Amino acid sequence: MPFYQMLCIAVHYPEYQHIKQLVHQTATHVMHAGGVVRRLESLGSLPLPQRMKRHSGKYQKRGDYWTMQFDTAPRTLQSLNELMRQDPRVLRWTILKMGSDVETIAASGRHIPKRDTMKKADLIHSLE
Repeated sequence: MPFYQMLCIAVHYPEYQHIKQLVHQTATHVMHAGGVVRRLESLGSLPLPQRMKRHSGKYQKRGDYWTMQFDTAPRTLQSLNELMRQDPRVLRWTILKMGSDVETIAASGRHIPKRDTMKKADLIHSLE
């Protein structure tokens, strides 16, 4: 199964439960499809590079950033994208294929960036 990384910007809510439910729903979707969630990471609440809106029509100035690294079949991405598209808590998301499998990435010495080595500006520019 290919190895993917998803970056998601969610609508910022004062209560933590909204982001927790979104992450749980997304990880559960991948696992029910036979995938493996390798890593979940919150990058915190940050100001958006520009105001954004989705379902509610209300412009947002702040977003909760989080990433998920997972292995799954390529056909699962279609249903995952549909899930993210329909969820009103999601402002933007992108899914990157990191490699054909984790072993290949490890064998080639390819570096998977961690939070402390990744600059927030680089993260924001990768969505544009």
